[in-house]
Amino acid sequence: MIVETLSIGLPKKEVFYGKEITTAICKRPVSTPLHLRKLGFEGDGVADLKNHGGPDKAVCVYSLDHYPYWEGILGTKLAPAAFGENLSVSSLKEDDVCIGDIFQLGTATVQISQPRQACKTLAARYGKIDMVRFFTDSGFTGLYLRVLEAGVVQKGDLLTMKHRDPGQISVAFANQIYHHDRKSRQGIEAILGVSALSHSWQQSLRKRKEKCTEVETSESS
Repeated sequence: MIVETLSIGLPKKEVFYGKEITTAICKRPVSTPLHLRKLGFEGDGVADLKNHGGPDKAVCVYSLDHYPYWEGILGTKLAPAAFGENLSVSSLKEDDVCIGDIFQLGTATVQISQPRQACKTLAARYGKIDMVRFFTDSGFTGLYLRVLEAGVVQKGDLLTMKHRDPGQISVAFANQIYHHDRKSRQGIEAILGVSALSHSWQQSLRKRKEKCTEVETSESS
């Protein structure tokens, strides 16, 4: 996997289809090396600190291989970092990488923490109220990385796997359980078994597991 584009941006006011939003989704490619620290790249930021950013979501990654699909859906040529990602990479497939996998990225070491979740800002950017559903249903979600060791990253760097998580819970599988097979206790437990899973997903899936237990208890009584 190669970093084809490295993009950053700070929150600012954007106008999407007549609606003003403060967001950092419109990131711009850079050609110079950047320091990557625990909370992300220098010069990068997020507006919605509740749902984005933090150590578990320090870097957003998306596959350039998915761009042709979205250009067909949206009917337009996509600009770099079209989905607000920091790293636009080639040859990334959600089926092939797992939560907890550790990679070398430039001189930094990073780890997959969870799939990327689309939000209403993405829908606003492209003027499609059902964009979040399209994004989720496609399975082409991309992912988030946490930074295990800070370093320097630049365009053209390889994202090279150093360690495969023993749980082997792929990003695609996690998406399927989280968004579609929402009542699969077995699937939920499998994802929760990955110690590297982001804190937010741990909280959400534990609540679902509790609901599954309540339903099973009610049905058996």
